[in-house]
Amino acid sequence: MTTKPELRTGSHLLPGLAAVVLFVVMAVVILRASFGDPQGFGPDAPITASIGYAMFNLDMGTIPGEGMLVAFEIIDAVLVAALVAAVLLARREQDGSMVALLADGGRKVRDQLTDGESEERRSSDGRPTADRGGDR
Repeated sequence: MTTKPELRTGSHLLPGLAAVVLFVVMAVVILRASFGDPQGFGPDAPITASIGYAMFNLDMGTIPGEGMLVAFEIIDAVLVAALVAAVLLARREQDGSMVALLADGGRKVRDQLTDGESEERRSSDGRPTADRGGDR
């Protein structure tokens, strides 16, 4: 027999209500905002070519150039750096284990801060005993 889900009114109810209120406030602000008249391209204007000319600040298109080449290159460098960082963070060692900054889970730092109190809870190979848990 299945049971009906129950609404838990614990500590997680307040953030949910705050999210709903924030959504309502943002919806009201956006719907009541007045925007200017839409600007567009002419009916026979080459849109893609005009955007390209404007981006590289060439006076060949129907849009005046605004010098967006520097902004384009900065965004390019930031995105490439983010991609390289994501690959480095997701990289695995040859044996399939994860590469981590704290490969021991921070145990050495904890032992230094607690003056080695947890050393007696370790097995002979330095790993935590079964009742202590450990890395998966």
